[in-house]
Amino acid sequence: MKIIAEAGVNHNGDLARAIALVDAAREAGAHAVKFQTFKADMLATSAADKAAYQKAATEGEESQLAMIRKLELSEASFRTVAEHCQATGIEFLSTAFDGDSLAFLHEQIGLKTFKIASGELTNMPLLLAHARVADHLIVSTGMATLAETEAALGVIALGMEQGAAASGRPDRKQFDAAFSRAMQSGVLQSRVTLLHCTTEYPAPLDEINLRAMATMRDAFGLAVGYSDHTAGITVPVVAAALGACVIEKHFTLDKTLPGPDHAMSLNPAELTSMVTAIADILAAMGDGRKQPGVVESRNIELVRKSLVANCDIQAGERFTEHNLSMKRPGSGLSPEEYWSLLGRTSDRNYRKDELIQEPLPK
Repeated sequence: MKIIAEAGVNHNGDLARAIALVDAAREAGAHAVKFQTFKADMLATSAADKAAYQKAATEGEESQLAMIRKLELSEASFRTVAEHCQATGIEFLSTAFDGDSLAFLHEQIGLKTFKIASGELTNMPLLLAHARVADHLIVSTGMATLAETEAALGVIALGMEQGAAASGRPDRKQFDAAFSRAMQSGVLQSRVTLLHCTTEYPAPLDEINLRAMATMRDAFGLAVGYSDHTAGITVPVVAAALGACVIEKHFTLDKTLPGPDHAMSLNPAELTSMVTAIADILAAMGDGRKQPGVVESRNIELVRKSLVANCDIQAGERFTEHNLSMKRPGSGLSPEEYWSLLGRTSDRNYRKDELIQEPLPK
């Protein structure tokens, strides 16, 4: 299980706040902290509108482009953040939203694992570029159908086959053929993780559809995780119990800060609670074998029962429903032998409440 603390753009373009987010994620127990790397002018046009939740959380009249320009970190800042992650022992991840950002993260930061955002699932050129250089891809599937997910996996499969030196203009037939080969060889299974996601902020509970994780797992045989946009920590904890191998969750230092994602993010204390709750639920899931646990074994004799004499029984007297009873402790003959004992003759004297002893009489 890998927990990714999604810092995203909650640094608001401030390097010091980005460093503080790294420290908060590490202190909360997350395995990785993830940012978003982009060139604002390559991400959106001036005509791109903001989502409703973004309008509510930011200056309503500004464009999406104006908003994200304020949220862009420089390459020098990302180098500092990545170095801080390495120095403090938490994995640095960042989502690239354009080819230049991908090249920077791969060539200058040295990233080998990349997260694909849900909005880029149909961006085939960017998917192909990622697949050609990545050792592992974590692919979010918010807003996608199963068919769209399969199409994206075909592009990824071809990119992984071709490697970084490839070029040219691939087509759908090549993607489909590469998908078939990759499914047979197990390449996708070893190098791709799919994340179920509901792309809304906050996402309503009746549209989360956690069962879709199992649908994707069954369809493709890939590891499946969950990227959460709900309020609180309940849903990601349930997703972990349902077998998610990755949990991704937005967090912030302060929910009242200006910016599109702060209000729906966890604060550091809530992130810590989520990490703890997931660890607890994974411990509780166990290995699935039905057998007494270590702590149960010492209680067996205390809470199970044994066959006992319900009254004084003389040697030669037959055991009956009236002179046998079942009482604790469970260190004697099991009540499983009750019916086989009825009608048999006692080979010794018993006092009331004395445990019936083996060997069983004939």
